[in-house]
Amino acid sequence: LHPSNCLGMLLLSDAHQCTQLFQLSWSMCLSNFPAICKTEEFLQLPKDMLVKLLAHEELETEDERLVYESALNWVNYDLERRHCHLPELLRTVRLALLPAIFLMENVSTEELIIAQAKSKELVDEAIRCKLRILQNDGVVNSPCARPRKTSHALFLLGGPTFMCDKLYLVDQKAKEIIPKADIPSPRKEFSACAIGCKVYVTGGRGSENGVSKDVWVYDTLHEEWSKAAPMLIARFGHGSAELRHCLYVVGGHTAATGCLPASPSVSLKQVEQFDPVANKWSMVAPLREGVSNAAVVSVKLKLFAFGGTSVAHDKLPKVQCYDPSENRWTVPASCPQPWRYTAAAVLGNQIFVMGGDTEFSACSAYKFSSETYQWTKVGDVTAKRMSCQAVASGNKLYVVGGYFGTQRCKT
Repeated sequence: LHPSNCLGMLLLSDAHQCTQLFQLSWSMCLSNFPAICKTEEFLQLPKDMLVKLLAHEELETEDERLVYESALNWVNYDLERRHCHLPELLRTVRLALLPAIFLMENVSTEELIIAQAKSKELVDEAIRCKLRILQNDGVVNSPCARPRKTSHALFLLGGPTFMCDKLYLVDQKAKEIIPKADIPSPRKEFSACAIGCKVYVTGGRGSENGVSKDVWVYDTLHEEWSKAAPMLIARFGHGSAELRHCLYVVGGHTAATGCLPASPSVSLKQVEQFDPVANKWSMVAPLREGVSNAAVVSVKLKLFAFGGTSVAHDKLPKVQCYDPSENRWTVPASCPQPWRYTAAAVLGNQIFVMGGDTEFSACSAYKFSSETYQWTKVGDVTAKRMSCQAVASGNKLYVVGGYFGTQRCKT
């Protein structure tokens, strides 16, 4: 199997129902789109398969113009029969992520689009979304403005001490780390989560151990920080994740009590939901068991919280799952070991959990199926880590930072 023949293998395996070969060919098509879209076989793809390919969240392309031009090339290959499919194909393109000049001067003036009312409506909507993005006019949740998973940028928040005041962009191709605008209010033990092109930094503790309700928002398009509405509860040591275009903050602590050094309060059960469009926080169903320092992610329209520190200050060996359609938390599985200070990231329907605060968990990595709720050990990470972070980009996992004992991880 090779990029030069993966399209042919895809069609062959589909015709003969060879599931494993089809999945391998499909993955190769997604990861080699710039090469396959220039082939004769691409222009001969059935419409339904082309739509599925171009719409896929994990289609790897550094420039959405390539997706647009590929769709147009496919239509022009058999214009008489295929022009009617143009609106369906345009819906697969993240039109609002095209460069503004290209969108205005090339796409909106394309004769095939002008000649078709539905196609023109889609482009007009994309232009409106693009203007909102450029004018920083709130969150744009239109599908045409949502980045593909493989086009996400990787940002790091950190600093030379446990107090975080720096933001960096990781250029994965150039293998460079580029400084960006400093965080206006340095903090530690906060949580960060991206929604669209904005990064939300919630809570944490300031330089004087004060627990914060603040929410700072970094706009990656305009490269500037602003404040959103504060959380209802000040917290640190919590987790956060995006679900259905809303931000959820889960657990944590709400106060530092006692004499110095401050000891944390009881782990919180409370969970808050933030609507970026309304700029408003609201409470949702509480956790089954309060936790702090848990790994929190979303997948298949549900939230998952792995392990953490319990109300009794023990390590909680449980998976807690939130279903927003029922506004209810359940405990669908146990963790393979007691966990806290772990990192989690999602690839497909699988959740990968790594690191922790024990000699064994610090180097281990597990895979959790969001469909069967089963665990699989996938090996060890290259360095022991606790309080690290993890994120998926394309078909790769990145585990960043953390420390173990007196050693801080710089990789």
